[in-house]
Amino acid sequence: MNKMAGKTEGEQVTVFAGMTFTGQDCPVRDVVDNIGGKWNTLMILALADGPMRFSALRRLIPDISQRMLTQTLRDLQRDGYIGRQVFPTQPPSVEYSLTPLGQSFLVLVKGLVDWSVEHHQAIRSARVEYDAAA
Repeated sequence: MNKMAGKTEGEQVTVFAGMTFTGQDCPVRDVVDNIGGKWNTLMILALADGPMRFSALRRLIPDISQRMLTQTLRDLQRDGYIGRQVFPTQPPSVEYSLTPLGQSFLVLVKGLVDWSVEHHQAIRSARVEYDAAA
């Protein structure tokens, strides 16, 4: 098999910022696929002010199901954005908090929130205009 820049000839690649990636090794796809879920950024924002227990997170985001909250926390923990600390009480209590990686991502999320607040009305207006023309 011919290899070109570490890629198999005929393989689909993405070129971004002068770097070439396959669908399997593209860091942008990998990160956005995992963090782009409906609840992930809300969970990062919820933990911005410090550690929280499961029940506090559930109250803060009331429209998330217990199952989805559990899965979201596991996914974020697996990717290293949050940490989970178990306290030896009866019953055991658990707190979730942002890791240094999560704190660094929070900077980007806050920027997205600020941009969203600033441009939300323009986006909604564009939707109404598009829908009216369709």
